[in-house]
Amino acid sequence: MPATSTGDHQLRCVLPFEALPAEVRLLRRAAAAQLDQWGVPTACDETELLVTELATNVIKHVGEGVSATLILEWKRERLRIEMHDKSRSLPSPGSAACEAECGRGLHMVAAMAVDWGTIVTALGKAVWCEIALGPKDACQRVARAVEALENYQGRSNAVLEGRRRDAALEESVIELIADLLHWTAVRGHDPDDILDRAQMHYEAELNAA
Repeated sequence: MPATSTGDHQLRCVLPFEALPAEVRLLRRAAAAQLDQWGVPTACDETELLVTELATNVIKHVGEGVSATLILEWKRERLRIEMHDKSRSLPSPGSAACEAECGRGLHMVAAMAVDWGTIVTALGKAVWCEIALGPKDACQRVARAVEALENYQGRSNAVLEGRRRDAALEESVIELIADLLHWTAVRGHDPDDILDRAQMHYEAELNAA
């Protein structure tokens, strides 16, 4: 299940897959890994549920084993999730036909998303939804931190997965903070003062969110 990312800061990810029950689990993991790489892991649970519902809807209403594509796009304070398939049967949000045929999947999407809908594509259709991610500045800070930690001391954390990657990033956090404290001491600053000021900035941004 290959993935490609394009655009500034890799804000768009394309995940082709086969609409099979076993593939849905892999698709959830791939989506969660992408959000973690972008620095927005707080949206993982909600995204995994929406991806599951959209992929399951393809299996039920388009056909098991058909080709489909999941697209994730980080758009400022929102994450857009698009599920593309080759069927031209287009459900209309709120219509009687959708109420009768869409089942649990799209009702769940409608309840969880801040907005959703369907669009006609060159090959069929796409069902899309958007969820809120929180303040853009906070997401950018987390994204910058992940990028810095992945590249810290030439580490290859980006190629690791799951708990191994989390442990490697955590180790990098500790080492990076220690190095910065050494730098502040050499420059004649008080490391405790620097930590206190950083904590104050962090708490102020949390309160403003």
